[in-house]
Amino acid sequence: FNSLNHDMTLPEFKFIWYMEYSHRMWGRLVGLAYILPAAYFWRRGWLSRPLKGRVLALCGLVCFQGLLGWYMVKSGLEEKPDSYDIPRVSQYRLAAHLGSALVLYSASLWTGLSLLLPQHKVWSEMPETKQLLRLRQYAHGTTALIFLTALSGAFVAGLDAGLVYNSFPKMGERWIPDDLLAFSPMLRNIFENPTTVQFDHRILGIASVTAVTALYLFSRKIPLPRRTRMAVTSLLAVAGVQ
Repeated sequence: FNSLNHDMTLPEFKFIWYMEYSHRMWGRLVGLAYILPAAYFWRRGWLSRPLKGRVLALCGLVCFQGLLGWYMVKSGLEEKPDSYDIPRVSQYRLAAHLGSALVLYSASLWTGLSLLLPQHKVWSEMPETKQLLRLRQYAHGTTALIFLTALSGAFVAGLDAGLVYNSFPKMGERWIPDDLLAFSPMLRNIFENPTTVQFDHRILGIASVTAVTALYLFSRKIPLPRRTRMAVTSLLAVAGVQ
């Protein structure tokens, strides 16, 4: 207010304050939803030894996620004496916070599904063919690509890079913008140049959809259990919606 947003009213400030406050409270609620049942199940002796290690890792990741969130928000409150730009958090810390959240969510979902839907009997009876091995490897590669695409989205958000070009598939009148490598050294462009960050996010997004489609088409050539085929089909549908 003192440096930039002189015309902000108290209700406008309350709106953004309550958004942040709600996010923090929700995060703490998630933490309690992890830690309290985990302690109860542990005390009752319901957890196997491997599951205890996983539960400890998940609880540690929940705490780390909260700490990382505080560290991220802190970067948005640091005063810059040489300039009064639009206040925003560090895109690096935002990407780390989002990446940590995705790892936590994926690990939680994997753990839950492993208990609710144990490995299908059909899987254990299926021979480990070259095609099946390739499908599994390709699925892991697609997962990594989607994760990278999501992280690049955090850089887009952190730099407000979505405001630079709002046309698709071209960026303005060009396929490759002039200021793609405007920063020096060149590596800085990938993380700090809004044009490059948006360009990379577009490329990664298109690559992710292509990879998911290829995974689906490849899976059609292999006899798979019904549950697995449903998962691959759902992945394609969600990629299309996204």
